[in-house]
Amino acid sequence: MSQPTVEAFFDPVTFTVSYLVYCIETKEAAIIDPVLDFDYAAGRTGTQSADAVLARTKALGLTLRYILETHAHADHITGAQYLHAATGGMVGIGTHIKKVQKTFARIFNIEDGMATDGSQFDLLLEGGDTLVLGTFDITVMGTPGHTPACVSYLIGDAAFVGDTLFMPDFGTARCDFPGGSAAVLYQSIQRLLSLDADTRIFVGHDYGPGGRDFAWQSSVAQQKADNIHVGGGASEADFIAMREARDRELAMPKLILPAIQLNIRAGKLPIEEDNGTSYLKIPIDAL
Repeated sequence: MSQPTVEAFFDPVTFTVSYLVYCIETKEAAIIDPVLDFDYAAGRTGTQSADAVLARTKALGLTLRYILETHAHADHITGAQYLHAATGGMVGIGTHIKKVQKTFARIFNIEDGMATDGSQFDLLLEGGDTLVLGTFDITVMGTPGHTPACVSYLIGDAAFVGDTLFMPDFGTARCDFPGGSAAVLYQSIQRLLSLDADTRIFVGHDYGPGGRDFAWQSSVAQQKADNIHVGGGASEADFIAMREARDRELAMPKLILPAIQLNIRAGKLPIEEDNGTSYLKIPIDAL
């Protein structure tokens, strides 16, 4: 199976891994799950993380075709709009982002002017869709469960799975956000585990459990054998019971309130108010 070139960029503040994926022959590239830095206390954005990926793209002489989101993240703000403005790359996400937009538009009582039809994104992607990246196809896999809009991207021998799977010693994604489902996640994971055994799995986060070095690449074979939540043929019933019990004990991500409001807009800021400033909301006792 053909191998695209993959470079990872780790953000230690949010434990997020962004990926630069490219075809050496044509120098066409995609960036997956980019990060925009955010100082919550000051309400200020920054571009250091996105600039690192952008600088590498320019240094290699790559043409950025796509900026792809695996889902609307709850733990970091997307750098998609910043990269789009700098490169013209098209911003893509799973088409079921529309469900997520409608859910959180109600929770945040978002202004009437924000569309919930996914039109903030250039590409709304269905499972089975393909994009062309140089000599590679990008095959979209619907992998909901963590959120209804989660997708994974299969490019050659590499699968970019977002938060659906983590490294084998950390397990799987939580399912307690609105629209999440442990049963649906289990089925999505089985589809990923049905890929060729040597398919490279690139995860969206790593937390270095037990103090090990941060890591983000495994394989289907390793996940099937060793994933602490689904490895070794774990049953759907056991997985659901484990996942739902574990989720009840988890705290909300620190950046969930700003991240969701911006990420359902493809990273675009809310409409400026009459003083020229954009604002985010903090719902009280709503989540």
